[in-house]
Amino acid sequence: MEEVKVYGAWGSPPSHRVEIALKLKGVKYEFIEEDLKNKSEELLKYNPVHKKIPVLVHNGRPIAESLVILEYIDEIWKQCPLLPTDPYDRAQTRFWAKFIAEKITPAVRDAMLIPGEDAEKKTEELIELLHILEKEIKEKKFVGGNRNKYMDIVSLYVIHWIPILQEYSSKHVLTREKFPGIYDWIDQVLLDCGDIMENLPDKNKMFDVLRVIFGPRNNYKPT
Repeated sequence: MEEVKVYGAWGSPPSHRVEIALKLKGVKYEFIEEDLKNKSEELLKYNPVHKKIPVLVHNGRPIAESLVILEYIDEIWKQCPLLPTDPYDRAQTRFWAKFIAEKITPAVRDAMLIPGEDAEKKTEELIELLHILEKEIKEKKFVGGNRNKYMDIVSLYVIHWIPILQEYSSKHVLTREKFPGIYDWIDQVLLDCGDIMENLPDKNKMFDVLRVIFGPRNNYKPT
């Protein structure tokens, strides 16, 4: 019998990537909630290099880093493929997934959640990155060619978390007027991917988490 465990944290976009991929594949797993301020011995043993979530443990063997985990899941469980079959489209998908994970995700956090003198500069950097993504989407209809589940899952930070962070911070960087291609993509995912969207965290609960981590915002009003 297979043993599948996920070490993660509620509200963590990388953790949700892994959980959603497993649910799409129909794979049963045990979720172990980590206290990120007091990480478990198991997490540190399974990911001694980065000491971060998420970690997938499959039959006692650990795999770290969410993008790597997604590819492993897709290779082990063949049902409901995540990545495209064409080698070029697969390579393009990996490229843009890395761009979103390593460029856009930290830029969003810096621009919207971290106060300071550099906030305006960070916002400008984020807008520049979003314009790069917008150009790719408008030229190819969807990121990396034909849209695929892998790209939808990786891009949940853009699709789900950016609107939440904008409402929380009152910094509206990603708008339909400025980025119509990205918004068309978001609309398509919301329309087509109920199996993905139903597994995302509740917005108001996310606001509670943000207030704990970053403090209340004077202009924030819960809905």
